[in-house]
Amino acid sequence: MALVAAAVCPHPPLLVPGVGAGASGELDGLRDACHAAVAELTAAEPDLVVAVGAAPVLGPAPEGAWGTLAGYGVHVPVGTGTGAATLPLSLTIARWLLDRGEVPSATLLFGVEADAAPERCRAVGEALAGRAARVAVLAMGDASARRSLKGPGYLDPDAEPFDTEVESALRAADTEALLAVDPDRAERLLAAGRAAWQVLAGAAGDAEMSGSVPWSGSPYGVTYLVATWRPAV
Repeated sequence: MALVAAAVCPHPPLLVPGVGAGASGELDGLRDACHAAVAELTAAEPDLVVAVGAAPVLGPAPEGAWGTLAGYGVHVPVGTGTGAATLPLSLTIARWLLDRGEVPSATLLFGVEADAAPERCRAVGEALAGRAARVAVLAMGDASARRSLKGPGYLDPDAEPFDTEVESALRAADTEALLAVDPDRAERLLAAGRAAWQVLAGAAGDAEMSGSVPWSGSPYGVTYLVATWRPAV
């Protein structure tokens, strides 16, 4: 049982072409980086790909769960389920990314509460890494949404230092630094990815990983980070 690859992607609805009149083209580079990160998961030949994102409750998405972006102005159903849409935004975008990559048929969408404590996130990650011999993790989540006066949460001077610390931890594949991210600070800065990052850290455990951050930026006052991890050679 081992983590053979990981990717971190943000989950703005604008990642999906057609959402936001005239705006989605500005994120072409981010979109391409996310698709490339998912392709790296596939290249690692995992037995199972686990997508983790913030959700109201902890646990796997029900069989047949699907999501929609109708609330963002476009009729883009994600998944093939029936009945009411049940996937939160994080896992809706994860499903959209996975559907466009040549991922193995064995995938699991797993929600974690946005306010889950770091130790709980670590334990969840450890358990998810044990679900197959070769596991890849796609951790979904934005960094701070308080990077500008026009951002969703207005400007907070601590947002840039926070994002820099998270980016450094992802680039170094530093699991302890990720687990040390303070939940209260992350909540104040509207960083939606904190719990998912810490689940990833738990999944990696003590394994030595090599990380990279092929894309980072703060359009629209929100910081988006794309990172990839693979076992260190």
